[in-house]
Amino acid sequence: MIEVTNVTKSYGLVQALQGVSFEVQAGEIVGLLGPNGAGKTTMMKILTGYLQQDEGSVMVDGLDVLNETKAVQARIGYLPENAPVYPELSVQSYLLLVAELRQIPEDEQLLRISEAVYATGLSQHLARPIGQLSKGYRQRVGLAQAILHRPKLLILDEPTIGLDPTQIVEIRRLIRSLAQSSTVLFSTHILSEVEVLCERVIILMNGQVRTDARLADLASTSDAILVLERAAEGTPGALRRLVGVADVQPFDAVGGYPAYRVTAAPTADADLCPRIFQLAREMDWPLRELRPDVRTLESVFNEVATPDDTSTLVVTQ
Repeated sequence: MIEVTNVTKSYGLVQALQGVSFEVQAGEIVGLLGPNGAGKTTMMKILTGYLQQDEGSVMVDGLDVLNETKAVQARIGYLPENAPVYPELSVQSYLLLVAELRQIPEDEQLLRISEAVYATGLSQHLARPIGQLSKGYRQRVGLAQAILHRPKLLILDEPTIGLDPTQIVEIRRLIRSLAQSSTVLFSTHILSEVEVLCERVIILMNGQVRTDARLADLASTSDAILVLERAAEGTPGALRRLVGVADVQPFDAVGGYPAYRVTAAPTADADLCPRIFQLAREMDWPLRELRPDVRTLESVFNEVATPDDTSTLVVTQ
């Protein structure tokens, strides 16, 4: 659905994108993650044809965005960071206007509007001026205009920014339902947003792709956590001598129990837990807990971020 190849974009002396390349397959929900200023919005504006890249190519549904802009935009539903709504219009009048702009045939307009209104939960607010709606409902109106023409691709830029917790949950639920019929690419700098909604994440830092992977693959690791009932002499040294172990870091687990984070060597190709369990039996260690260490999206982000980048990231749990 999306093919981005070596895209660069500069604003004067500021280079917003530097050789960005990635692909998104039809039916995927992909999060474009990064701190403020990482290049997320610039990338989305290029995808939608609102900006032109300096170098590289962008294809959407097999069409070149630069040369076939109108055909590409007909396939895209776009919600920018600030929803493109007219506060003086009622919800119904606004959606009729969008239907006209999208050149939806007149005999299909009411059906398309009904579908969008039902999907976004706006049926009780059709006659109200948009300016009288809460920010959450204005976001719903923005989503309604984005899906009115049944797009193949939904591009959402910070869709939950500025919403309260209840509104965030509602918008997330709505995005998941919309993804049943469209490919979804949305940007955010909120880690939990990606973990809740996405199957895959692309992390941008300083205009470059630092990570492009499925969340399940990012979380997988051969590292292990070992927790003992009480301290046992020589534990760190014995763990370090195991085949496939790169490092052992002692720490105190909840309750003050002695614990060790056992890091696998880059060449290790198997879970360390069975080897550690066998060693614990041989050494007669008072075993309390043994489990694989799980990497979170936050830890992955911190691995690829520079100190300056992390200072601008919004992290929520």
